[in-house]
Amino acid sequence: MDALISNFRLSRHTKSNNHMVLIAPGITNRVEAEALVDKKVTWKSSAGKEIHGKIASPHGNKGALRAIFETGMPGQAIGQKVTIQ
Repeated sequence: MDALISNFRLSRHTKSNNHMVLIAPGITNRVEAEALVDKKVTWKSSAGKEIHGKIASPHGNKGALRAIFETGMPGQAIGQKVTIQ
């Protein structure tokens, strides 16, 4: 299953570099998003480097997901696809 990286996890004063908000097609509410918690996520850069993470929790009530990656994600990753296993 593929998902799209929407943005970093943000607050008013800080940005979490390894927490990303994902949008998966077909997931429209929080209950459907909770079924994907603890699944593995992989982002592949254009240079072939892979960064792995896992889905930690739903983000909001419209089906967005919060993923925690092992290292900080580059800003170029926003808008790109990730693979959910």
